[in-house]
Amino acid sequence: MNYFLAHSKPHTEAILTQFQWLRAEGFLCDVILEVDGTIFPAHRALLACSSDYFKAMFKDYTKESKAKVIRLQEVTARGLQLVLDFIYTSWLSLSMETIEETLLAATYLQVIEAIRLCGKYLISHLNLGNCCFSANVAYMFYLADTLASIEKFILHHLWRLLEFDLDTIGLLELNADSMLFVVISEDIPNVKELSLLTLILEWLDYDKTRCQYSSRLLSRVRYGLIPLADLTALFYEYEVLQTPPVKSLVWSAMDYHNAAHMQPVMQSLQTTPRNLKEEIILVGGETDNNEFVTDIFAYNTNKKKWRSATQVKEKVRNHCVCVIGNFLYVLGGEIAVSEENNRENTVTVVTDAVYRYDPRFNKWMEPARMLERRTQFSCCVLQDRIFAAGGQDENEQLHSSVEAYDINADEWRKITDLPHKMHGHASVVCNNVMYLSGGKYAGQLNHTSKDMYSYNALGGHWIKRAPMTIARFGHQMAAVDQTIFAFLGMYEPFCDIEKYDPIQNQWIRLKPLRYDRFCYGMAVLGETIYLIGGKKWQDSQQVPTQNIIAYDISGDTWEEISSLPIPLYGVQCDRLQFSELTDL
Repeated sequence: MNYFLAHSKPHTEAILTQFQWLRAEGFLCDVILEVDGTIFPAHRALLACSSDYFKAMFKDYTKESKAKVIRLQEVTARGLQLVLDFIYTSWLSLSMETIEETLLAATYLQVIEAIRLCGKYLISHLNLGNCCFSANVAYMFYLADTLASIEKFILHHLWRLLEFDLDTIGLLELNADSMLFVVISEDIPNVKELSLLTLILEWLDYDKTRCQYSSRLLSRVRYGLIPLADLTALFYEYEVLQTPPVKSLVWSAMDYHNAAHMQPVMQSLQTTPRNLKEEIILVGGETDNNEFVTDIFAYNTNKKKWRSATQVKEKVRNHCVCVIGNFLYVLGGEIAVSEENNRENTVTVVTDAVYRYDPRFNKWMEPARMLERRTQFSCCVLQDRIFAAGGQDENEQLHSSVEAYDINADEWRKITDLPHKMHGHASVVCNNVMYLSGGKYAGQLNHTSKDMYSYNALGGHWIKRAPMTIARFGHQMAAVDQTIFAFLGMYEPFCDIEKYDPIQNQWIRLKPLRYDRFCYGMAVLGETIYLIGGKKWQDSQQVPTQNIIAYDISGDTWEEISSLPIPLYGVQCDRLQFSELTDL
């Protein structure tokens, strides 16, 4: 025998409709619920089907199973009315004014679907004015998923909440767990650490019973990111900052601020901004009008967007840049200065100046100058020391000297000279060894070198390695996954690149570029090497370029991915982390 099952949705809905009619008429009601003198006739069967609380209560062995009137002590009459209406109609009337009473009745009576709808309502009706209240409600009634969503909203909009009066907006009434969630988060856009510390101090001061949370909250503040003057003032104003666990953090931050030149090697979680995103930066160089570049541009590789991060301290070309502890160093090169007799005219001079940029405070400082004026030289970082090698001085004389910058002492010291006086060479660090290649030597300025040398800080001397397969001048090198890559230099007849295996001491040719390119900037992110801007030959002329091409080392492939805001050449590139800004 065959059977066919037919389902009627209207019948299901009609059952609830009829139960609601029975309740309204008081017909077949077999129990009365009473709250604060207000009575609610109801039907045991529907209550038991909708509420785990009533299902357990109406078992045969309970006292309430035979009772005609059940008095509820933990809920309000309005909250019970709203939940009963939901049980009988499947419609739940919600508002911010009644949400607490509704949740109190729904959780007490264990009406699970009503609880879910309350949580959904809190999320869908979030705004700046009610988010802190909503977080407290979700926390009070253990709505974990709802609370997590609300806390993310508060984090993302904290910078806007701080623009209001803290008491009016509800931040000072925020529950302790949510406040701790905010403080430990790595993702708080557009909020300075000083503002976060001020919020915590006012939150603690708002309710004196919160002192039990002071150590947990204040130990999460990154005091190294708070300006020294502000930190000192708050330290003496608030006794809670002078308690032993917190006091040591504040003192360490003060020591950090007072050792300005040593900060790149003193970095820790306490001095690292939240919400950091790494970007490629372009420093110095010239435009297609042969004008020096003023802005330092930052490129977000994920969004493929450029922005002006700051401005250079000195307009410069043929310089070097490097990064230590997320501080940018700009070294040497040629700067534009006004003539003494005619201030409107500028000339370029070779400099020994060094500038350091701190992206956290958008602040420049000038460490010790190099021992030599250098242009068309190379620099790299080895064991937290900056090495500047070779180059040309203001009299166009080539250097063989190499100097190293000791950050702790703020001092440059000479080390072992290069085997030759040279300029236009490239250098890179791989496996704690510095490698230097190519360039032109003194007395051989019409001859470009293929030579490769290595320098180990422990050995303290230069060792000749296998030469490149192509002589290169003004080229670039990069190290990725224990392999060194050499890219195009100036006036190369072909667009070949090659890689070097330090263990095998061997060079291998790779897929060439489709276009010639020189005087470009280069940066490495992961397994991708970016060549940015530069010049190319067009109709027998050097023409600045605007495109950015990326080389994927795993696939040995090239791809054009983006363009510069303007054509640039002679730029120097590196990676720097900035606190990510949201769209304000």
